[in-house]
Amino acid sequence: MELFDSATSAGATDAVFAVTRMDMAALRAQGSESLSAMLRGLVPPAPRRAAAGTTSASRVPALPERLAGLARAERERILIDLVREQAAGVLGHADQGAVEAERAFQELGFDSLTAVELRNRLNAATGLRLPTTLVFDHPSPAALATHLLDLLAHDEVAPEEPVLTELAGLRAAIGAVATDGTAYERITAGLRELLDVADAAAGAPGAPGAPGAGDESEAEGDDRDRDQDLTTASDEELFALFDDLE
Repeated sequence: MELFDSATSAGATDAVFAVTRMDMAALRAQGSESLSAMLRGLVPPAPRRAAAGTTSASRVPALPERLAGLARAERERILIDLVREQAAGVLGHADQGAVEAERAFQELGFDSLTAVELRNRLNAATGLRLPTTLVFDHPSPAALATHLLDLLAHDEVAPEEPVLTELAGLRAAIGAVATDGTAYERITAGLRELLDVADAAAGAPGAPGAPGAGDESEAEGDDRDRDQDLTTASDEELFALFDDLE
């Protein structure tokens, strides 16, 4: 204390460097508001925590719902944004722009305590049970997002599921109105159009727009014409046809 008093009373104004071991965990526990101005810059402000009952899940769809039916690239983008957002909250940044997707977590300022806090946040956001070594096993937000995507792969929804769900919902509606003759014709015409769309998308033979579809239609027309000719042909015309075949 005498040396400290001597240093502050000597009138010296020159700044000097000093190597000092700092307990960052202890400083962080105190909160930046309670620290002196000299130390406040070493500890980012504490992240704002959501008030009870106002979790993100109540404001936005659950993560599986957001990922359902999306292409892999889009799901990965959403997960990268999620990791960056949560990492920014742990570090006390105002937005995720301060967290680069390819930058290592340790370079961003993560230590053991903040790594655990990020793991806890991601557990809550994804519904997964992630290990405490998550940040060290997957050292950047992009790498961690890819890992989360693999873990959530079993929850992927097949691309046809939303369509089948819509069709299932139409069954009762169709049954209720198709008893009317006009409604039946309009409904069945619409359903046939949908089948044509599905056949064309799948490249089914004979579908409108499929290779050879026009030729097949013409062949069917010729068959119908021949059938009609045989039905209305006279006896002489039928005998003449048999003579030609011989």
